[in-house]
Amino acid sequence: MFAASATRFPALSVELKNVTRVVDGMTHIHPTNLSLQDREFNVLLGATLSGKTTFLRLMAGLERPSSGEVWFSGQNVTSVSVQKRNIAMVYQDFINYPNFSVFENIASPLKVAGKKPDQINQEVGKMAELLKLSEFLDRDVASLSGGQQQRIALARALVKKASLVLLDEPLANLDYKLREQLREELPRLFAASGSTVVYATSEPEEALMLGGHTAMLYEGKVMQYGKTTDIYRHPGNLESARIFSHPPINVTTVVKSSDMMAIPGIANWQCPESFSSRPNGEYLLGVRPHHLSLANLEGSDNHIPVSGTVQLAEISGSTSLIHMRINDSDWISESGGIHAYSIGESINVYMHLDGCLYFNRDGSAIH
Repeated sequence: MFAASATRFPALSVELKNVTRVVDGMTHIHPTNLSLQDREFNVLLGATLSGKTTFLRLMAGLERPSSGEVWFSGQNVTSVSVQKRNIAMVYQDFINYPNFSVFENIASPLKVAGKKPDQINQEVGKMAELLKLSEFLDRDVASLSGGQQQRIALARALVKKASLVLLDEPLANLDYKLREQLREELPRLFAASGSTVVYATSEPEEALMLGGHTAMLYEGKVMQYGKTTDIYRHPGNLESARIFSHPPINVTTVVKSSDMMAIPGIANWQCPESFSSRPNGEYLLGVRPHHLSLANLEGSDNHIPVSGTVQLAEISGSTSLIHMRINDSDWISESGGIHAYSIGESINVYMHLDGCLYFNRDGSAIH
């Protein structure tokens, strides 16, 4: 049995053993076995309603699994209350003590832990500086903006130095500049604390910046789990590739004939080595938007032209998103710079063959 007196694990591992969650006859979490990396960033990546928050709440003890068990460092904690699990949790919708000052909010877990006043002042000051809250320490939290209050909740989780830290899209309400800064800082901070971190996000770019390991979630199922960069480069199936692509990955049918691949009527190229022993026939091709460039890289055998018709041209900051119709598929190209096109205009984009992903018709990956 999990010891109620335990206040800290030297290295907390988290394991879900055949866990399910069913509410009012609806399955929120399908049978799941998942062992997270201890002392590392573990990202839960998936769209809205993929199960990210439910997984976090099961780990926290805020919800009980309908079946299966939750284990911490070799101990079954399925029936252990949230108060007896050494965790910290931050939601996208911040939760603070409304009658406390900013300082008191951040300091609250340190006071509960019996830290000395000098140590409390030092650690609160450090977190306040990191999260740009130093000038607000004497203010009531109710007088601050939503973004500032989110930073307070994040600072309180960081300063607690819990064995397990659960973060549910904690940067979503922050301004762009601070969000980018914290994406870089958080892995370093938690690595120093020795905490195991589980971070839920719907943004593929955020998962890549945070690194560590990523679990790909889709409709309450873990599609794939592994090193973040490995999953990005080698998704195990088409659904994982779709989850890990923003803007959406381009998908179309390709035909293998002998040693050639073709998008019928559009483009032909040499089969990759992974197809050398595969039968002729139809397969699926996935191309991320940034692997479709508007400029032709002359002399490169790894870029081939693909022709289509412009449906929409978007400018996003210093990036252009060109929506095209190619055969019967809708494609998106993402390129740096400002590029203007008219709707209905013919266009050539250049597909990077090294970035192509191939799948069987059932969506399983071909590596």
